[in-house]
Amino acid sequence: MGGVLQGVRVLDFGRYIAGPYCATLLAEFGAEVIRVEKRDGSEDRFVAPVGESGEGALFLQVNRNKKCITLDPMTERGQEVMRRLIATADVVVANLPPQTLRAMKLDYDSLKAVKPDIILTTATAFGGPGPWSDRVGFDGVGQVMSGSVYMTGAGDPPYRAAVNWVDFGTALHCAFGTLAALIERGKSGRGQIVEGALLATALSFTNATLIEQAVINVNRVPTGNLGQTAAPADIYRTKDGWVLCQVTGHPLFKRWAKLMGEEELWLNDPRFADDISRGNNGAVISERMARWCAMRTTQEAVDTLGKAMIPTGPVLSPQQALDHPHIRAAGFLQDVDYPGLPKQAPVARAAIRLSETPGEIAARPPTLGEHTDTVLAELGYDKAEIAVLRQGGII
Repeated sequence: MGGVLQGVRVLDFGRYIAGPYCATLLAEFGAEVIRVEKRDGSEDRFVAPVGESGEGALFLQVNRNKKCITLDPMTERGQEVMRRLIATADVVVANLPPQTLRAMKLDYDSLKAVKPDIILTTATAFGGPGPWSDRVGFDGVGQVMSGSVYMTGAGDPPYRAAVNWVDFGTALHCAFGTLAALIERGKSGRGQIVEGALLATALSFTNATLIEQAVINVNRVPTGNLGQTAAPADIYRTKDGWVLCQVTGHPLFKRWAKLMGEEELWLNDPRFADDISRGNNGAVISERMARWCAMRTTQEAVDTLGKAMIPTGPVLSPQQALDHPHIRAAGFLQDVDYPGLPKQAPVARAAIRLSETPGEIAARPPTLGEHTDTVLAELGYDKAEIAVLRQGGII
C-alpha cells in the first residue's frame, strides 16, 4: 500500500476499539500495521460473530489493512521475538492498563531500551494522575461519568448511547496524537508517549454542557429528544416513520417560520427572540412542527425541509441506513470479503478524505496468525526456528 504514512511501521497490541481503530486509521493512510494477538485469538476478535470461525462485526470494522501474528509475550522466547519486532517499529499502540503494559514489557521505559525513538500510543479508561488511574473500564463508563447519560432520555431510567462514541472518539484523539508525535520525531528525533483516556474523551465531548453548568448553575434535566438551547429541535412522527429537525440560529429559524407560512406569529413573539428563548419555549415550537410532520410522509418531510435548507434527516433502521441512496452514492461503505462470511461486509471507510493522498481499504482484516511466518522471516527467523517457536507454543 502507498499513502502518506508509507514507511511507518505500527505494532498493534490494542484490544476492542480505542487502540485497534487508532491503528486502523494509520493503516488506511499507508502505515504498515501488525496486529499482535494471543495464540487462540484475542477476545475482541469474536464480538458479535458473523463468520464461520466466529470473527465478529466489530473486528471486521476496526482491523482492515492489517497483518496479524500470534505471540505469547509472557515467555522468555516470546519476549525475544517482541524485542526484534519493536526494534523495527515506529509506533506501538496498546490501550492496556499501566500494570499490564509493565507486565508485558510494553511500558515506555522498556520500549525505549529497545528503540530509543519509539512512540507509545496508549489509552486507559480513566487517565491520570488520580485515584482511579489503575481501574479498568469500557465506553459506557465514560458516557455515564461525563454527564451525557444523565441528560439522555427522559431520566428514569437514564439511557446510554447504543454506539461506542467514547471508544471511537478516543481512537480519533489517539490517531491525531500519534501523527503529531511522528511530526515531532521528524523534527527532533525524539519519541514520546501519546496517552488517551475514555473519560477525557467523554468530558471533551460534553464540555459545553459542563461549562454552562459551572458558569451559570443551570441544573438542566433530561427532556428526551427535545432540544434545550434552540428550537425546533426534536424527533417528529410522520405518516410512516420519524424525522429529526434541528434549527439553531436566527437565519434558520426565519427559514422555518417562512416554511410554516407563519412568519408574523413566530418572528415577532419575544418568547422566540433568540436561540435560548426558543429552547426555553421549545415545547410550543415543537408542537407546531409535530403537526406539520404528521401531515406528511417521511420522504415528503425531509425533501421539503431539505429544499428549504433546514437541517433534517430520517430516523433509519440499520437496514434502511445500508439501503439509503445517499449513503450508497457517497461511497462511505466499502464491501469487503472475508473467509467464511456468507456475504461481503460493508466496512466504513475512514470518515475523512484527502484530495491528493486519500486513504483506502486495500486489504481485508487478517485471519488469526495469517502473517506470522512472513513477519518472523522478515525479522531473520528461518523456517526451522519458526517451527520450534510454534511447537513451543510461543506463536
